[in-house]
Amino acid sequence: MLRAVVLVVGVLALAGCSGAEADQVRRPAGDHVTIHVPADAPTISAAVSVAQQGDLVLVAPGTYHESVRITTPHVTLRGESRAKVVIDGRLQQPNGIVVTAPGVAVENLTVRGNTQNGVLVTGSVKAADEQPGDGGYDTGDEPVRFLDSFLVSHVTSTRNGLYGIYAFSAQNGVIEQSYASGAADSGIYVGQCKPCHIVVRDNVAEYNAVGLEGTNASGDMYVVRNRLTGNRVGLTTGSDHQEKLLPQEGAVVAGNLIANNQQPATPEQADGGWGIGVGIDGGSANQIVHNRISGNANAGVILTATQDLPPDNNKIVGNTFTNNTLDVGWTFPTPTKGHNNCISGPIRRTIPSTLATTAPCGGGEKAGLPSRAPSPSVPGARVVSPSGSWAAPTPPPGIPFSEVAAPPAQPELANAKTTGATAVPATPGLPALATLAAPPTSFLADHSLARAG
Repeated sequence: MLRAVVLVVGVLALAGCSGAEADQVRRPAGDHVTIHVPADAPTISAAVSVAQQGDLVLVAPGTYHESVRITTPHVTLRGESRAKVVIDGRLQQPNGIVVTAPGVAVENLTVRGNTQNGVLVTGSVKAADEQPGDGGYDTGDEPVRFLDSFLVSHVTSTRNGLYGIYAFSAQNGVIEQSYASGAADSGIYVGQCKPCHIVVRDNVAEYNAVGLEGTNASGDMYVVRNRLTGNRVGLTTGSDHQEKLLPQEGAVVAGNLIANNQQPATPEQADGGWGIGVGIDGGSANQIVHNRISGNANAGVILTATQDLPPDNNKIVGNTFTNNTLDVGWTFPTPTKGHNNCISGPIRRTIPSTLATTAPCGGGEKAGLPSRAPSPSVPGARVVSPSGSWAAPTPPPGIPFSEVAAPPAQPELANAKTTGATAVPATPGLPALATLAAPPTSFLADHSLARAG
């Protein structure tokens, strides 16, 4: 097929292209075209600077030392090979990819070695323009600006200094079939959205300080069918005064494998979290249902308050707990207390020890089973005393995020070279909870380094 091309010059100055680079950038004529890197543009940044709505930027194998910013709506950035298309920050730039336009898809590539984030999707000007050392949080008086609709799929994000895949002040999006490791804060983070309408599904997050965080993320926030193993903490959802849209409410955590989250060869978390499967910190009306929560040396689920924000109306129902030192613990070290929280299903070890019978959820499930001593096979396990207290394990020193183990091979996006741009839906389809069950320990094990048995 004849590929007519048109020379594009005017917008290149906005991308900071040199004169020599500008002369090399050509966008094929027409609508919804494919711009090849490096055949049509020498860099990814040059290609996305000339992309129009509906275009596909298709990147050939290679290592690209650049920070890519996508400001045009409904553009797809895709690698021809997930493993061989690498955006490498060399620990010299804050972000690998920044998306500030709606309807953008980022697919089938690897992002590594950034001092802040691997992939950042945001409607917040401050977050998009963050400088090294600035978390990009949005605590001023300006109204929240949301980026509306996004997709991150088949992305490997590793060895980044803050977050691996970071959706902040964004709505109506999907993060799927991706891999995140070596994040000094969390592998996947969703923050400051209400209602979110965001689905995080079928991902692997391991060897991070925290596998997955949902902070001030409320309303149709679904975390389903993920493997969160071998982190310091598997998953947290809660409220934080550093972000807007307090308090956090209404997340669904279902059908995930959350196991063995006491991996020492990980970045050390600032607050010392260690050996925890799920932490609910000042979050309310969350559903933790039908997950397999196993082998966490401190606790399977911890429920606590955050400063003046109580955790209320949370439901912990139908999960499979095995080999945790403590299955469920409710701790309120400040005067702020939680109310109307409940648990149901086979729960063996709780703090307080009578929790399973004093706070059962409705619906006919058994309230719990008698307490017993923890399995000695759990690394760093501490025995729950008859008084209902327990000694949490002491976290070992961490390692620099840049030294975390390299990712294993990950599945490629099918037909990456032959399929056109991806149409990102205005609203993602939400999963049906009735179809989600606790997965086996082998779930996504082929794409993981961390054991879960």
